[in-house]
Amino acid sequence: MASTGVLPFVRGIDFSRNDFQDLFPKAVEEMLGLRWLRLNRTTLEDMPVELMKLNKLEHLTLAHNKLDSLELHNPNGSTRILFKKMPSLRTLNARYNNIQTGQVPKDLFELEELSILDLSHNSLAKVPEDLDQVKTLIVLNLSNNSIESVPTQVFLNLTGLMQLDLSFNKLESLPPQLRRLINLQTLNLSNNPLVHFQFRQLPSLVNLQVLNLRNTHRNQSNLPPSLEMIPNLAELDLAENELTRVPECAYNVIQLRRLNLSKNQLSDFDIPEGWLKLQTLNVSHNKLKSLSQNLPKCTALKRLYVNNNELDFNGIPSSIGRLESLEVFMAADNRLEMVPEGLLRCGKLKKLILRNNVLVTLPDAIHLLTDLEELDLGGNRDLIMPPKPADLQKGAGLAFYNIDFSLGHQMRLAGSMTHQETPSPVPVKDPVARKIRLRRMKGDGDDESAGQVLKGMKDVARMRKGSQDDLDREPVVKSRKVTELEKPHLDYSDFFDDDTGTREGLTCWEIENFVPNLMENALIGKFYEADCYIILQTYAEQGDSLNWKIFYWIGEKAPLDKKACAAIHAVNLRNFLGAECRTSRQEQNEEEEEFSSLFPHGLVYIEGGRTASGFYTVEDAPLVKRLYRLHGTKSLHLETVPVSPASLDPRYVFYLDAVKKLYVWIGRKSKNVTRSKARLLAEKVNKVERKGTSEILVFNQRQEPNEFWLALGVPELPWMEEPKPHVPEDFMPTVAHLYTIHLGKGYLELPQVDLKDGRLKSEMLQSRNVYILDCWADLFVWFGKKSARLVRAAALKLSQELCDMLPRPDFAMVTRVLEGTESQIFKSKFEGWDDVMAVDFTRTAESVIRRGVDLKKILEKDQIKTDLTALFMPRQQAMPTEEAKAVIDEFNEDLDRMEAFVLEGKKFVRLPERETGHFYSGECYVFLCTYWVPAEESSGDEEKADGDAEETQVHTVYFWQGRDASNMGWLTFTFSLQKKFEQAFKNSLEVVRMHQQQENLKFLSHFKSKFIIHRGKRKEPIDRSRLPPPRLYQLRINDSLICARCIEIDAKPTSLNSSFCHMLNVPFDRSAANGIIYLWLGSKASQEDIELAHEIAKDMTKYHYTMQIVKEGEEPDNFFWNSLGGKKPYETSADFMKYSRLFRCSNEKGYFTVSEKCADFCQDDLADDDIMILDNGQEVFLWVGGKSSEVEIKLAFKSVQVYVQNLRNKQPERPRKLLLTAKGKETIKFSKCFHGWSTHKAPAM
Repeated sequence: MASTGVLPFVRGIDFSRNDFQDLFPKAVEEMLGLRWLRLNRTTLEDMPVELMKLNKLEHLTLAHNKLDSLELHNPNGSTRILFKKMPSLRTLNARYNNIQTGQVPKDLFELEELSILDLSHNSLAKVPEDLDQVKTLIVLNLSNNSIESVPTQVFLNLTGLMQLDLSFNKLESLPPQLRRLINLQTLNLSNNPLVHFQFRQLPSLVNLQVLNLRNTHRNQSNLPPSLEMIPNLAELDLAENELTRVPECAYNVIQLRRLNLSKNQLSDFDIPEGWLKLQTLNVSHNKLKSLSQNLPKCTALKRLYVNNNELDFNGIPSSIGRLESLEVFMAADNRLEMVPEGLLRCGKLKKLILRNNVLVTLPDAIHLLTDLEELDLGGNRDLIMPPKPADLQKGAGLAFYNIDFSLGHQMRLAGSMTHQETPSPVPVKDPVARKIRLRRMKGDGDDESAGQVLKGMKDVARMRKGSQDDLDREPVVKSRKVTELEKPHLDYSDFFDDDTGTREGLTCWEIENFVPNLMENALIGKFYEADCYIILQTYAEQGDSLNWKIFYWIGEKAPLDKKACAAIHAVNLRNFLGAECRTSRQEQNEEEEEFSSLFPHGLVYIEGGRTASGFYTVEDAPLVKRLYRLHGTKSLHLETVPVSPASLDPRYVFYLDAVKKLYVWIGRKSKNVTRSKARLLAEKVNKVERKGTSEILVFNQRQEPNEFWLALGVPELPWMEEPKPHVPEDFMPTVAHLYTIHLGKGYLELPQVDLKDGRLKSEMLQSRNVYILDCWADLFVWFGKKSARLVRAAALKLSQELCDMLPRPDFAMVTRVLEGTESQIFKSKFEGWDDVMAVDFTRTAESVIRRGVDLKKILEKDQIKTDLTALFMPRQQAMPTEEAKAVIDEFNEDLDRMEAFVLEGKKFVRLPERETGHFYSGECYVFLCTYWVPAEESSGDEEKADGDAEETQVHTVYFWQGRDASNMGWLTFTFSLQKKFEQAFKNSLEVVRMHQQQENLKFLSHFKSKFIIHRGKRKEPIDRSRLPPPRLYQLRINDSLICARCIEIDAKPTSLNSSFCHMLNVPFDRSAANGIIYLWLGSKASQEDIELAHEIAKDMTKYHYTMQIVKEGEEPDNFFWNSLGGKKPYETSADFMKYSRLFRCSNEKGYFTVSEKCADFCQDDLADDDIMILDNGQEVFLWVGGKSSEVEIKLAFKSVQVYVQNLRNKQPERPRKLLLTAKGKETIKFSKCFHGWSTHKAPAM
């Protein structure tokens, strides 16, 4: 027996579900401070003698045992006094036993503090003698016995009773002294033959709230005429009686919330106006042909039961839809051929039971009950369900990757009432504001500040004069903006509680295993030299607002990990609180006076360290050889067995952990799934717990190596004995017990965690607690990260006591487990915790059905988060021309100068001015833009602010990379030109990298819609052996005039479009020095496009080139069509420009999302590892990238179906076809939506 000295401090323990039939723990008598004890389901047959020592016991539970007596018997048959030894006993629960009449000791009723007595479900034939002596009794339960009468003296003395349960007995009458129980709140007399009892005493029970008279032979004559004297009566049960109508006494109970009149003979049913608080009404198993028309007046009604009546369609009031709170409606076994549509307007309905009726059909609204959880329509042979709406049909619900892709559900998630965007008005220039702005920027002040203005103008002139050399500039300091500290959006709940910093005073944490642990107040100021601490001071300022000061104290002998973690978590604490203070470092013997003053009694230094370091140490816990028998296929259970050849059974798989070697023995009759799980278990143990240092050996029965038999301890080799089946067929794993350790001031408690269906789940383990998991042969002590040190120490002692006080095998052992480092053996005790065979919840619905799993429950439990909001948003409207021109002017107003550079060879040179606006897809360009930025005004005197204001310049470098250019241009820029710019401009420099056709609006505005992109390089070598090919350019305006580009496209007739303007460059000689430029004007091109195209064509015309304007249909054959390879059909409409939209489908955020690209999208927006959705107004394409995953493809396919379905509702005049395309296989219908479409770029290596 362990002697830890901890048992006298145990105040409560739960021994439920242990087997004490043969031996009760002797150690219980050492728990002298025990206040409560639970012995439920422990197979006890006699009262344990150890209870005599528990003189402080207050609550004793003995339910579900085999006790036939509460007396304590000696071996010779005599009885001993037991309860007199427990003078503090307040509660005794002995229900569900076999206690006989006369076997309740009289000393029980001599207890002066007994307040709760439960002797229900026993074999008592009469009320125990002397029960009336317990005048302190509050709760008395004698139900489910064979009691025939109640002595008068009981009701005379027990006037303090608040709950009395005498149900399921043989009572024929009650003494009239029942009226003395004026404090009674609950009275249960159900299932007693009270035939002639009139219940005239009921009105005297003025505090009664619950009255149960089920099956007590009640009729209209033996009920009191009124219950008005019981104002608080909320629950009345008159089921299984002989009532032909609702008793009058129930009509005037205005507080009634639950009424049960089932299994009577009601043929008429009326509802009074006073039942406004009624929530549950049960009139099942009667003879009702119709429900009361006043039923809708019960506005609070939530549950209505009318099963087994004679109701038809006309029997249900059409106004039932007014019951807005109705959640349950059960009308099984009636004559309903139809239900009123009003019933389906009860939007909160969760359960609808209509089985065994004569239903023909149901209203269409049955499919609109979104909260409905259970619908039972069985037994209606002629029932034809109404068709589901299109968005609710098969394939649109939960049966696809655990996501509800129905249109209605996705629109609810996205917000079905999405607002329609309206075009923003064209900004009107304010000339006055313009002058003020120029004054601030250029130094144009008033007369009162002429000196400052003159100085500013001189500085500007000097700066401009010195700016001829772009690299020799003086840096301009950019103004700083003071921003408020904001709490970062991080989760600190693993370290700090929600109430941290909400009360004045000091709070202290000690660093242990890299994390802060909250200390008790009594230990604050007593610091160990080898530890580090975080101290939070919370104080109140004026106005009762709280503020904080944060310190972290470093012991002079503290290791590096504690020092670093103290500093890091001090900052985390500041972020968690959103505090503006700085964290203050305090070192031992060098503390600041402000810090030392926090401790009135001074700081106390203690030698050594109190907490453990977070670094790995060489002092590992010794590993012990263990043998486990593996059970189960769905979930793996490991049963610990003796390390012996006799433990082997050919029907199972065995796992032998021999520390350096892990053996997996596969029995001949074992299941394949268990075999796979055992192998994976060994692999995971070796990888995670042994860091790959162990050797794994897997072998079948009869193929065992000799070292395996040696590890099992066989006496000699070779071992020839064949393992035989010995495990019982009905073997059930030992029921595990999970205890929580509660530590108070001088006491310990061990309550058990309530296990639903006897299953352990990892969610039961809370980081603040310590638990003991008792698995008979294995006891695990689990330490939560936030658990207190004292609780951990107490848990270790209690686990050893618990291990020794109960009968266990010789190989039983106690194992310590830290949160986050749990072993596979420990995890296997919990359902679904890190199972070695992962479950793929992204499987298709067909595979789930094939495996025989309840698909609906699985999918409802494991729905995946999605965001399809972009699919339901309206298309972005194009920016009006006037607004676009205003934006262009606005961006250029601030531009002081723009200098261009181009990469030639391995360095950047200045770009000739005549090439500004001309870009080549194989080149890289750098544009240095200088902007004027108005100085920020202070909040002080306006005159002073104007006088001190200075103009400010900022510099932005735009790096433009063509789609055919390599990344070497960017690397060359970052190591050469960028460094020079940073030295010259320092903090006023911003670098923006852009790719072809992905430029920002500000950059595009500087070219004023004349943005020309050529293919190839600027200075490509000329092949003089042949005539250079013609070049065809197309001018297109995407979304706004700002995004106008003239891009070179394939020179072929099919590239033309009647809605655009094109420029055809035709050289006449091999040097391309002479030629002609045809400006081809499409018949449907706008006047705005024509004017802009004319300006661009003139800019493209070289010295020896001529320009000829050609209208569509008037082209010359000699050069125009011949240059394009002959006349062929081409596109005559560009209506797709009004409807084109591009969406990106991705799961990079950790869940599936759909986002929309801007209207100015391009070919390079087609990401190779994503799925894209393109809408051109007639077709919707699902474009599949070469590196996209199968999951993304399937989810994107369902998403595009939702999009098409939504468009059919909103734009029925333009139905879309859904088409699939892949990278490299796009048709002209797809590629025409992209300006300058060409071959795809090769992926970067």
